[in-house]
Amino acid sequence: MTPKNIRHLINLATVAVVIALIAVTIYWYDLGILSDVKVFQAYIAQLGLIGVLFFVIIQIIQVVIPIIPGGISTAAGVILFGPWFGFLYNYVGIAVGSFINFFLARRYGKPLLTYLISEKTYDKYIGYTKNQTRFDRLFTLAIVLPVAPDDVLCLLAGLTKMTFTKFFWIIVLGKPLTIFAYSMSLLYGGRWLIDLFS
Repeated sequence: MTPKNIRHLINLATVAVVIALIAVTIYWYDLGILSDVKVFQAYIAQLGLIGVLFFVIIQIIQVVIPIIPGGISTAAGVILFGPWFGFLYNYVGIAVGSFINFFLARRYGKPLLTYLISEKTYDKYIGYTKNQTRFDRLFTLAIVLPVAPDDVLCLLAGLTKMTFTKFFWIIVLGKPLTIFAYSMSLLYGGRWLIDLFS
């Protein structure tokens, strides 16, 4: 399968996901559960494993195909499932999505990346891959810090000589801190500011 065919599949998947999200949102709106967080939490809880799988799949998709801003879906996980389970489900979804990005880049190379990210973004970060040791260090730091474009860097990592084993452990050990910090800041940051200035 060529990068162009992969891009067509991604476009189709994007349309399908958007339509599915719109349909689910309309359905939830008709049920009247979107206006009350506690009611929404109870609804998701009664779905059990299906609700968890739905959310994890959404997280995987938003890493590979950034339809939903990652910050929104990450905060939603904490709101819907609580701080600990929300963190766990965010972690699993984002990690799996990161692995997929790495393998897509490793398999299809630069031609695919030109479809997934802008040329400006590619040019901005590709220079960091010229020195493998330096890139490995910068990549590790970027994954730990909650401010770097992780999805782009995971794609770029797939273009380098970084082994999947090293990539795997950087993601597994580095992502939890980032996800936890990002989740908590989005969930409680606004409340903290309100309390600070009230």
